[in-house]
Amino acid sequence: MRAFLGMGLLGSNFTKALINKGEQVQVWNRTTSRATALEAFGAKAFTNVADAVKGADYVHIVVKDDAAVNEVLAAAAPGFKPGTVIIDHTTTTVEGAVARTKEWKDKGFTYLHAPVFMGPGNALDSSGYMLVSGDQAVVNKLEPVLAPMTGKLLNFGEETGKAAAMKLVGNSFLICLTAGLTDMLSVGKALGVNGDDILTLLADWNPGMGVTSRLKRILSAPYDDPSWELNMARKDAGIFIDSTAKAGTNLNVIPVVAQVMDEWIAKGFGNKDWTVISKDVV
Repeated sequence: MRAFLGMGLLGSNFTKALINKGEQVQVWNRTTSRATALEAFGAKAFTNVADAVKGADYVHIVVKDDAAVNEVLAAAAPGFKPGTVIIDHTTTTVEGAVARTKEWKDKGFTYLHAPVFMGPGNALDSSGYMLVSGDQAVVNKLEPVLAPMTGKLLNFGEETGKAAAMKLVGNSFLICLTAGLTDMLSVGKALGVNGDDILTLLADWNPGMGVTSRLKRILSAPYDDPSWELNMARKDAGIFIDSTAKAGTNLNVIPVVAQVMDEWIAKGFGNKDWTVISKDVV
């Protein structure tokens, strides 16, 4: 039997998916109504979190952050039976994941951090990606429990906290991607290009296909063999900034990148590949 703590969009859909697979699931949420709403799908809801975990072999949790995980697990602990396994799907700090792994092991329980790249729809249809790392004996033992919940279980090896780090790295890309798309729409608006026009462009010219090759280029540091000189990239950034300023639209990312470009040009790298702006972090 499983308990699931946190009935937000992910938690509620994970619960529905588990029930659809024939699992018995007990649920809890700080706002009780979100938990009781899952009773219509076959879950058993509790107002007290310690009661919700009683009898559970596996306690899943997905809440806001480290503080919330710590608070909820501390409140739930009186209900844990010997051998209870805690599986935490919350996006947290690396330090928090490492500390909880040790803390709960010292208390006689198994804790595994298993964050996800999954939206609510993925949680419901068991697609997307789930990340794990740490003690490989624990990971291997729990793989049959976790694999049916996701499209792919990604194991990042022995390092405790590595899954948390990989989740945060991935989310940093998603944040930059969305901010970049927002700037692209702003430039388009300034130039009389609407969103449908941009979708038409991307349907044929799909820069997403080049993300891996671009990262490989950055990591190989080919600054003396430019495919796009920094001076030329900065020239284009200037056009974006000027065009949106005239049109009264806003840019979130490009002005910051332009400032970084200016710093590297001032250092004498203007005729190098524009990926030189990543030189200090490679």
